[in-house]
Amino acid sequence: MTVASRMAGFGHYVPGRRVDNLELELQLGLDAGWIERRTGIRSRRWAAAGETLTDIAAKAGEMALQEAGVDRKTVALTLLATSTPDHLLPPSAPLLAFRLGLSSSGAIDLAGACSGFLYALVLADGFVRAHGKPVLVIAANILSRRINMKERGTAAVFADAAGAVLLMPSAVRDSGVIGVELIQEGQNYDLIQIPAGGSARPFEPGFDIGELRMTMRDGKAVFAHAVRMMTQSAARAMEQAGLVAQDIGRFAPHQANSRIIDAVCDQLSIAPDVALRTIGEFGNSSAATIPLSLSLANKERRFASGECLLLAAAGAGMAGGAVAFRVA
Repeated sequence: MTVASRMAGFGHYVPGRRVDNLELELQLGLDAGWIERRTGIRSRRWAAAGETLTDIAAKAGEMALQEAGVDRKTVALTLLATSTPDHLLPPSAPLLAFRLGLSSSGAIDLAGACSGFLYALVLADGFVRAHGKPVLVIAANILSRRINMKERGTAAVFADAAGAVLLMPSAVRDSGVIGVELIQEGQNYDLIQIPAGGSARPFEPGFDIGELRMTMRDGKAVFAHAVRMMTQSAARAMEQAGLVAQDIGRFAPHQANSRIIDAVCDQLSIAPDVALRTIGEFGNSSAATIPLSLSLANKERRFASGECLLLAAAGAGMAGGAVAFRVA
């Protein structure tokens, strides 16, 4: 009988084009070293011309499926967390599932911004427990095509990447999601946004293309809200799971800013070296940062049975949350 879930396969993909800070600092008129001092980012990856969101998501998903060795006909659901789908309509997940050979899988996009992977993981865990069938969770973004090069606070940070996790049923009691806290602060809805292109401000004659670029209204406020939301939700998820800081084997925070990661670790009393850090090499790819970090960490040192993972994120919306996950 299915009593829990387990992470059976991990995958990730980053585009081949590496964009170092100096290239952007020259374009933005910034002093050398400005970006790394403020964000911890040294480089990021940008998709090639013609490379689509579905392309990069499929590569991460393929890696996870192959690692798990699962019969693809048994995968019942594909969840794609993205803010940059191939098209406004139709959703990208059905095409993604088709390309991965998941003939028996339902498929849907989730637009949760930086917290999208956490929300998708929680939904996947519940589906696996309820139906006893595998779920593929992929988070992917091509944010380089939404950057406003006139705004250094966003142009310096955002990146392209994909990460994937295949969740399967587990007979190991108390594995999978053991604590969760999902939160939102809708009063800060517009701190990070793409102002136009939706139904509130649709395309029309004379449309300013700059309105389709990402903007951050108040970087200091975003920083403060992110630290508080990630800390509070992580503390509550740990409390639900009956965990303390010393129980966390590895902490996978959203990779928005290295100073945010440091601040959250400090407030949770988690040792800095417990936190996974991919921001320096790969920048901020929104929802993709956590599964990217998990896949790279598992490749370096496999997650051990019984190991407790802590995941936390906050971003546009403001939507956030945290998950405590015990490895089967």
